[in-house]
Amino acid sequence: MAKHKQDKSRPGRLRIVAGNWRSRLLDIADVPGLRPTAERIRETLFAWLAPRIAGARCLDLFAGTGALGLEALSRGAEHAVFVERSGVAASQLRANVAELGARNATILQAGAFDFLRAPSGGPFDIVFLDPPFADDLLEETCRLMAGGSLLSGDALVYLEMDRAATEPSLPEGWLTIKNKTAGNVRYMLVQAPGGK
Repeated sequence: MAKHKQDKSRPGRLRIVAGNWRSRLLDIADVPGLRPTAERIRETLFAWLAPRIAGARCLDLFAGTGALGLEALSRGAEHAVFVERSGVAASQLRANVAELGARNATILQAGAFDFLRAPSGGPFDIVFLDPPFADDLLEETCRLMAGGSLLSGDALVYLEMDRAATEPSLPEGWLTIKNKTAGNVRYMLVQAPGGK
C-alpha cells in the first residue's frame, strides 16, 4: 500500500486549514502509522459541512492527530470530544489543545469500541471516523453507533478509508450523501438517523 503524500506543512506538523486557528502549526506525535487527514481532503470535507459546523457537537473517534476535530473547533463547532487509544498521541493532542487555548475540547484516552459501549458527551451532530486503514473497523464502528443515543437527529458521519478497501455496509437508514477519492483515500459523508 502506498503511503499518503505529505501535506503542505512540514513533516511532523499539522496545519489547521481555516477558521480561528487558520495556518496554526501543531506537532504530531511520533506514533507508527499516525497521519493527519490531508489538507485538500479537509478543505473538501469542511466545504460539505459548512452549513452544519457552527454550534455543532462533534466526536473525533480514532482521533490520532485530532486534525478533524481541531479543524471543526477552529471553524465554529461548539464542542469536540476526541477519543484516542494511544497514550502518546492523546498526550500530544492535550498539548495541542492547550497551545490553542481550546476550552471546548474533551480528550479521552480510550479505545473507540470501549467508548461506544459507554459513550459520553453526546448526542453528537457530526462524527469523524478515520481509523487505521489496515484494521478494517468502519463497518463495526457504524454498527455500534447505530440505534443508540450517541447521534443527534440527522447526524452526519464522515468515513475515511483506503481507496482499495471495500466500502463498508452501512446500518439501515444511513444514506451516503457524498463520496469522493483523492490519491489513495476514499472519503464519504453519510446522513445517519439519530437516537431518540
